[in-house]
Amino acid sequence: MLLMPRKVKHRKHHRGGWSGTPATRGSEVSFGSFGLKSLEEGLISARQIESARRAMTRSIQRGGKVWIRVFPDKPMTKKGEQTPMGKGKGSVDHFVAKIRAGKVLFELEGISREAAQEAMRLASHKLPVKTRFIEKH
Repeated sequence: MLLMPRKVKHRKHHRGGWSGTPATRGSEVSFGSFGLKSLEEGLISARQIESARRAMTRSIQRGGKVWIRVFPDKPMTKKGEQTPMGKGKGSVDHFVAKIRAGKVLFELEGISREAAQEAMRLASHKLPVKTRFIEKH
């Protein structure tokens, strides 16, 4: 089950630029005991989020609880193959989450530190941004 908005105000968005400043909101572990924090900005697709979540839940095997702290709400469009230039913007292909450096992507609770670190390591291999394992202060 891929994450995507139920309803959007505007079907297609501009791509937008990057501010370059690290995240201030969502940069601390809030719900669980351990977290996976991004070290660089980027776009994470709904498929990548789901793949990382599956890797984590398989690793912890019915122990602990997982929180997903990012949501893919930005539509990305794609024009069909063999389509010439012009003729407008392509149709919505998938949704992505725009990630800033310092944003906590996933949180875990209810398992040992070693098990959490291994689960986060497996999840990080599925993501296109560099990440770091962090703990609650």
